Amino acid sequence: MDKRQEMIEMCKELRLPSIRGFIQEDDMWKQYQTAEDFLYHALVQEMEDREVRAKANRIRSANFPEKKLLTELEFERLPQNAASRLPHLRKLDFIQEKQNVLLIGSPGTGKTHIAIGLGIEACLAGYKVFFTTVSSLVNQLKESRSERTLRSFELKFEKYDLVIIDELGYISFDKEGAELLFTHLSLRAGRASTIVTSNLSFDRWEEIFHDPVLTAALTDRLTHRAYMVDMVGPSYRILDTKEWLENSQV
Repeated sequence: MDKRQEMIEMCKELRLPSIRGFIQEDDMWKQYQTAEDFLYHALVQEMEDREVRAKANRIRSANFPEKKLLTELEFERLPQNAASRLPHLRKLDFIQEKQNVLLIGSPGTGKTHIAIGLGIEACLAGYKVFFTTVSSLVNQLKESRSERTLRSFELKFEKYDLVIIDELGYISFDKEGAELLFTHLSLRAGRASTIVTSNLSFDRWEEIFHDPVLTAALTDRLTHRAYMVDMVGPSYRILDTKEWLENSQV
């Protein structure tokens, strides 16, 4: 085995795929005249490719139900408050400051799209993100409690810089579920950022939790220093359906 092949095998062992590709390409050996130049550019390529892979891995691990980018939003159709606040939220300062974002309003106005879009941009910026629906989270919390792994589950969530909790308000909880969700969200309060989407205004959250004291305490923790985004407006889906019906009749 010659030295070149030996270096290729070493790169495989060390998991350096970009440098391995560099060594395998004859043109690279011709392009760089000195060993120093060759090694420098090989290392730069490895670092750049590793960052690309890291971004892709963070997005994949975030558990997004689908890929929704902020650039795909039709800003002119967003509720006015959301359209005015979104440019600032895109800077992701709220994650650095460990603040929450609450997207509250009508169904079909882009709450989930904005939440996922911010989550993807956070992944690209190097943050660890996790997406879940409220119903899925409550079920996982209940299972963890019954299996006596609740603390491990909570520790897992502590590593995320941003957790997105979607669809608060679509289902109500029993006493156990409400208390588990309250405790879980309280643990993140002031320590890490959470985005919550809900179709119910705060004064109706008691319909979900069935406990005025718990509801008041949870609302207080979630809204402290949080960005409240008013998402009340006409539904995208209804508008799209109307446009489709109008066009189909032409």
